[in-house]
Parts: sequence; structure tokens; C-alpha cells
Amino acid sequence: MYLEREVEAYKESVSRTQLLSIAESAYSALEGELQLGMRDVLLAAEVDRFIARRLKIPAFVTWRRRRMRNATEPKRPEYWGLRSDSPLAHAIGPASLRAPVVVSGARIQGSALYLAANGCDVKAIEPEADVVERVLSAASEAGLRGRITGLTTDLRDWSPDGPVSAVICTPAAFSDLSAHERQRVINVLQSATADGGVHLVETIVAGQVALTEDELRAHYQGWQVSMVPEPGAAGTFVARKGVM
Repeated sequence: MYLEREVEAYKESVSRTQLLSIAESAYSALEGELQLGMRDVLLAAEVDRFIARRLKIPAFVTWRRRRMRNATEPKRPEYWGLRSDSPLAHAIGPASLRAPVVVSGARIQGSALYLAANGCDVKAIEPEADVVERVLSAASEAGLRGRITGLTTDLRDWSPDGPVSAVICTPAAFSDLSAHERQRVINVLQSATADGGVHLVETIVAGQVALTEDELRAHYQGWQVSMVPEPGAAGTFVARKGVM
């Protein structure tokens, strides 16, 4: 099927003159071998073989090996520009997430695509329309469009329509919110999070502290919390909801 798609796409991309030239080459290669009644069938097959060689389509064994390797690559955080020791990769087990994952704030693309590649349904929330469009475009190119929903809004104006498994936020998600609005947004997200769910919140943006660890700990009383250090002064606050 792969070979047929590639060959047909090539035929549609070249002119009639080029196709006739390939047909003439194929006819010459078969001259003396053609049998009456099989001429058209053999010639069509030979044309396809000429095109396959021109496109350098690999043998099935080679194609299968590459496909299996490529299928596993997107599941690795490094494939999406994340570090291998990213808190996202260690704190969240995508295979066990049955409810959607919320990702919000600037630089959401890598996290959203990584989670989608690992089988999660992702809601990417960002007030900047061009950021959302880039995420959706990258998802389409990666064959993940069906797993990502883009919403052009901010957390202040959005409410979950059902339970969520995880929330991943960069400081930008809270940058325009007052202390009261931050408290309300966090309360809403906490209420929507399923038991055992996790929240990851970065605390540093552009060298400035956006949300302090003390403030976050105050918001997440009763949750299992930790601060995961990252390169430089950055850190990610990780909070997991207990199972009732």
C-alpha cells in the first residue's frame, strides 16, 4: 500500500510527457518478453517498477525496520525538544491517563505533542491564537491532530467539561491573573482533577519568579507535593492528588 501510494503520487506530480518517457523505457525493457493479452498488464507493472527505482523506495524489510524505529521515537521526550529527565516524562504515565490532559501557557507545543504521541487526549489552552495554530499545525504534521484540541482562551475564562488527569502549566498561564484569580483557577483545576492526577507548574520564567514554592504549597495543601530542580535556578512544582 505504501509503495502504491508513493508511485501514484509521483504519477500525479509529473507531466504526461514524462510519464510517456517512462513508459517507453519500460516498453524497451520488456521488448521481446511481452505476450499478447499480457502486454498492458506487464507494461503497467514495469512502469511502476521504474518509478519505484527512481524514488528509491526501500525494500519491504528495510521499510518495516525504519517504520518500527520511527514509531517509537515520538514517544521519547527528546523527540519533541524536551529533556530526557523532564519532570513531565517522570511524573506522568501517559498510558494510565484516561481523562484529558490540560496544557497551558507559552512553550506548550513540546509538552502537548509528547503527551499526544503517548496516547493522551490533550487540551492546549493559550490566549494567543498563533501559538494555538502552531500547536495544531505541528500535530497535523505528526499525525496527532485527532488527539489535540486547541482552545484560544486563558485559564481564567475556561472551565473543564469533565474530569482531567493532569494539568501542565508554564508561568505564562498565570502571569496576567491576580492573586484572587490564581486561587480560583487552581481551585477549579483541582476540583476537576481525578484522584491520582497530577499538576506540574513551572516556577521560573525569564529569570523571574512567577509563582513561589511557598504560594504553591499553600494552594495544594492535602496533595503530595515536591519541587523538582531543573537547570539553572528553574524548578517544577509537582503535586499529586490523593486517591480517596
